[in-house]
Amino acid sequence: MAQVSQLPCDGDGICMRCQAKPSDLETITCKTCVAPWHVGCLSNPPQILASTLQWDCPDCSPPPEDASLPPPASCPLPVTPSNDLVAAIRAIEADASLTDREKAKKRQELLSGKSQSEKDDHDANEKRGDDVLDLFDERLKCSFCMQLPERPVTTPCGHNFCLKCFQKWIGQGKNTCAKCRCVIPSKMASHPRINSTLVVAIRMAKMSKSIISGGSQKVYHVVHNLNRPDKAYTTDRAQKKGKANAASGKIFVTIPSDHFGPILAENDPERNQGVLVGECWEDRLECRQWGAHFPHVAGIAGQSNNGAQSVVLSGGYQDDEDHGEWFLYTGSGGRDLSGNKRTSKDQSFDQKFEKSNKALQVSCLNGYPVRVVRSHKEKRSSYAPEKGLRYDGIYRIEKCWRKVGIQGFKVCRYLFVRCDNDPAPWTSDEHGDRPRPLPAIPELKKATDITERKKDPSWDFDEKDNRWKWSKPPPTSKKSVETEDSTSGKKSRRRMRQSHNMNVRERLLKEFSCLICREVMNLPITTPCAHNFCKSCLEGAFAGKSFLRERNSGGRALRSRKNVMACPCCPTDISDFLQNLQVNRELLDVIESLKSKIEEADASEKPCEDEIEGEGEGEEEQEQEQEEEGKDGSNGNESSRPVETRKRAKVVVNGGEENYSPSSPVHVDDLE
Repeated sequence: MAQVSQLPCDGDGICMRCQAKPSDLETITCKTCVAPWHVGCLSNPPQILASTLQWDCPDCSPPPEDASLPPPASCPLPVTPSNDLVAAIRAIEADASLTDREKAKKRQELLSGKSQSEKDDHDANEKRGDDVLDLFDERLKCSFCMQLPERPVTTPCGHNFCLKCFQKWIGQGKNTCAKCRCVIPSKMASHPRINSTLVVAIRMAKMSKSIISGGSQKVYHVVHNLNRPDKAYTTDRAQKKGKANAASGKIFVTIPSDHFGPILAENDPERNQGVLVGECWEDRLECRQWGAHFPHVAGIAGQSNNGAQSVVLSGGYQDDEDHGEWFLYTGSGGRDLSGNKRTSKDQSFDQKFEKSNKALQVSCLNGYPVRVVRSHKEKRSSYAPEKGLRYDGIYRIEKCWRKVGIQGFKVCRYLFVRCDNDPAPWTSDEHGDRPRPLPAIPELKKATDITERKKDPSWDFDEKDNRWKWSKPPPTSKKSVETEDSTSGKKSRRRMRQSHNMNVRERLLKEFSCLICREVMNLPITTPCAHNFCKSCLEGAFAGKSFLRERNSGGRALRSRKNVMACPCCPTDISDFLQNLQVNRELLDVIESLKSKIEEADASEKPCEDEIEGEGEGEEEQEQEQEEEGKDGSNGNESSRPVETRKRAKVVVNGGEENYSPSSPVHVDDLE
């Protein structure tokens, strides 16, 4: 009778010989390979308790001296392990500087026969920064083909497979997950949905790998603010109505794009007067150059978590009402702009307090100042300019609400009241605004979701100074300002190069954002309809709702009916899925790995910034020496007199390169 081979326990703790799960008291661990074994299935178990601490399993113990005895069998290991292998494993276990996880990784590399050259190649790839795709390979492999999923499908239990592999598995009549054996719903098995988030992330990782390995790379042409013309670039496309796709000109003010409040003289190095109330511009691009309103097309400039900085009244919605010192403004959204409906002005769904509308609501709650620009396109207003755009000063949002608009859908409404130190362009007063009572708004009687400010505003009137000013510190800017200083330009270019090395991971993290809170997912959940949410956000969306609805009819108890709970992004019913939410562990592992890589890179950037500052100081000293030599005239007369030079900037227009030369020459003295 043949002797049965001795086998260890598998990853789930089940003995591979008797197919039973032994208790902890019946399990013994090998001191060399740290593999668990069932004591009852061993042919020669340890006899005393002290010997269990130094026990070697049949795979790691020396081979039997009698050749007639059968050798121990094991799955991946050689039949007779060499002394060198055992010694290497014991050396790993004796290394006190390694953690348990690092020891397990080294043992796995040793037993799998991974060569040192492959390890060196992998380390080199990590140093080059192309480990994004390797990270995906390790954590998102399909269990069938062992490759990155092609058209990935995510099961309700949180495992990812290729669409073809998944359909082949289901076609064999198997209705359980290939990894965890959880039951797959019949609707998901018959109509699997592709996880578009994973599709985009895998495509981005593959593109970054091909670029670093020497493949085709998309070329970006950067034109610094110093080299931009005073007017927007003149191209065939830019000359079309609106100039929405034209490249912008030079920014004349030194404010970031998220600057709150008026633009003062200290932010205007060109004229030293700031942007004055009543100043007019030809179009939106010229308005952007002076910082009054930065977006080319959008009527609201702001961020949902920070607030709104400026708005433009251009007659985009029929519900707008303009009364000069105060006006009722309609939020954005509610229109289907897909396909051939980009210019549609008809609403097709309700507006919500999200994105730009949320930014205006945040400014209302905090009492932030909002710059207001009026456009000549607002034909119904008596206060609009006859042509172009005009800056009309600072306003404050006092209330916001929602109501049914003229077109039958709900719109977000905002009450703007003027609060500027300068008089309005349509009055002959010499002084600015004073605090005034709020006007009566009849539509508030039928309004919903009314928001009013409960705390003191950040921009308020000071009775002592008799002027409007910040009563609280203004919000800190999160955007950078491009200055014309040569040293800071070198620093920004250095940081730009560093950001290009990191933007792959950062863009990947943005792709892994929750569809509810718009932040990077925390404990990601993938629904059967292939939408991804945070676990807390998905649970909060259905908080207080029961899965069953009791029905009574005149004292007669009827059968309970299941409540339909639609996905927040589509009409698919996910009520059964909500009863047992499973975190997508593979996706969570990828997100945590990307975050750790970004944190490591941020920590390594600090010494680089110190080096940049040192380089900038040395370059400043050299420039000063050159200026002094030029003044003495020792190096010739060429450097001592202003030279007319014509700056040329190379830009990309419609896929091709085009040279632009400003109409007026640029003097060296002006540049300095």
